Amino acid sequence: MVGLAVALRELGAEVRVCAPPDEEFAERLAGVGVPVVPAGRPVRPLVVSVTPGSAEGLAQRASELMAAQFDTVAAAAEGCEVLVATGPLPVTAGARSVAEKLGIRYVHVSHQPVSLPSPYRRPPARRGQTVPEATDNRALWDRDARIANTMFGDMLNTQRASFGLPPVDSIRDYAFTDRPWLATDPVLDPWQPTADLDVVQTGAWLPADERPLPDELVAFLDAGAPPVYVGFGSMPMSAPKELARVAVEAIRAQGRRAVVYRGWAELDLIDDQDDCFVVGEVNQRALFLRTAAVVHHGSAGTTTTATGAGAPQVVVAQGADQPYWADRVAELGIGVAHDGPAPTTESLSAALRTALAPGTRARATAVAGTIRTDGTTVAAKLLLHAVA
Repeated sequence: MVGLAVALRELGAEVRVCAPPDEEFAERLAGVGVPVVPAGRPVRPLVVSVTPGSAEGLAQRASELMAAQFDTVAAAAEGCEVLVATGPLPVTAGARSVAEKLGIRYVHVSHQPVSLPSPYRRPPARRGQTVPEATDNRALWDRDARIANTMFGDMLNTQRASFGLPPVDSIRDYAFTDRPWLATDPVLDPWQPTADLDVVQTGAWLPADERPLPDELVAFLDAGAPPVYVGFGSMPMSAPKELARVAVEAIRAQGRRAVVYRGWAELDLIDDQDDCFVVGEVNQRALFLRTAAVVHHGSAGTTTTATGAGAPQVVVAQGADQPYWADRVAELGIGVAHDGPAPTTESLSAALRTALAPGTRARATAVAGTIRTDGTTVAAKLLLHAVA
């Protein structure tokens, strides 16, 4: 969304971004000079405090997210011509209601295809994962709509009534519209058109990142052979100390140095040896260009960035859309889909051996040249053309 905001501004549009008031979000937007309107509560404390798979407090969190759309986002969208929304249903259904009330255009964007009725067949459960039996996503489309209505339908329609809007029958269909946008790369995610929706695939929305790497990190990179990066982004992870130990030991077993990304899991160094370096928020593309391989959780953003940088990957998927991206990395031959969300030193070492093989590097380099870099520009021009 930062990338889209920058692209729109470069084309002469005025942009306002509503985002949770987490410090890293505010700093990222401030760094590109885009005005931010804080909306709702910070995300990070919520993510790191919720037990994976638990629904405790879900109704209250959903209600707060939706209320923020009718309150904060409605005020911020006054005078705008288009409202672009992404995120969970309480956010996007509320955002479309705001657009409806204001009489402006609304666009729903997804950064992964798994929630759409695509021909993608979810893989059987890997070791340690609870994943639905292999099935076409379209077989889950109607079921998901019923669940959404049960969970959020009354909540949305109560808010809409207070806004003077009529009730909606299907919250999922209302939020997604019949023409959602898909902000994914067509090589990594070759969308196949279906009769269910008229999906507009723009390419992935990755901002041009000009931030230099920290001097200390550059010094570490210059001091030896390309290291292996390991990081799990905003995933909280249940045993971060053990995960860091496993990762570093597996990387050392391949005779490699390590760069450990702290992330929301708070990964850290396991000892004081000089072959490891810990980093916080950095320019990922610049770093990945200097790595031997990237071990990560398989989010859309990290997978696309690593692929565009030509870095071989080991994807340790934790859930949601991450198994899909892990499968795509394996299918393209640019890395390995790790078997299960909790690696051991042995399993990660085996995956790294494949990722670090010359053939994998050659394939990753070749695929990198096919990854589009104009997704945000494509999307921005589509938005402005529709307004004009």
